[in-house]
Amino acid sequence: MWTRRLGLVAVALFIAYAGGLVWFAEDIADAVEDTETPTDAIVVLTGGRLRLEAGLELLAGGKAKKLFISGVNQRVDRDELLRSLRPVPENTACCIVIGHTADNTFGNARETADWMHEEGYRSLRLVTGWYHMRRSLLEFERAMPRVRIIPHPVFAHHVDPERWWNWHGAPLLVLGEYDKFLASLAWPVLSRLFPPPPAAPSLRTTEIPRSFAGGVQ
Repeated sequence: MWTRRLGLVAVALFIAYAGGLVWFAEDIADAVEDTETPTDAIVVLTGGRLRLEAGLELLAGGKAKKLFISGVNQRVDRDELLRSLRPVPENTACCIVIGHTADNTFGNARETADWMHEEGYRSLRLVTGWYHMRRSLLEFERAMPRVRIIPHPVFAHHVDPERWWNWHGAPLLVLGEYDKFLASLAWPVLSRLFPPPPAAPSLRTTEIPRSFAGGVQ
């Protein structure tokens, strides 16, 4: 009896997982829907040269006041990062800010939210890989619910966005990203159900006065 019930639960979970995967794959952007609307900021998530080049092109085109690059290696400064790309005019380079604290998508969203708050900005254009956009929007909308976010997915030159499944490696890439998306989706619930244990109280040591310590045998 229990075996049958467990089997039915497993089948139901698999159907839900597979159905979600189909929705996730169908929902992947195959083009940039809004290329014209200006925003306060352009935000690029590190992860590829094409993302950076797209962000610089948008900034040079006057689509935002500043470009924020989130998740840059702590040993790389702005000038070194820009030297690895095409020459950037000085009047454009001065409007580029980099963030060093993020090391994942959750961190990208928090790092960007702090910077947006400091700047007083209310809108941004989010530049990241086409497969990474759905999870990025989830984290960014959580971190900045009152900020307008325009997605700007970037596609590799050799990938047809309307037939990405024909590209070698893309199905596995999307499957892995779907699993990460589910984990991000479930994280708020899981963190409430299984909160981290409280930090152990710090032990304070008291220095024994020399006069007293000298009398102890």
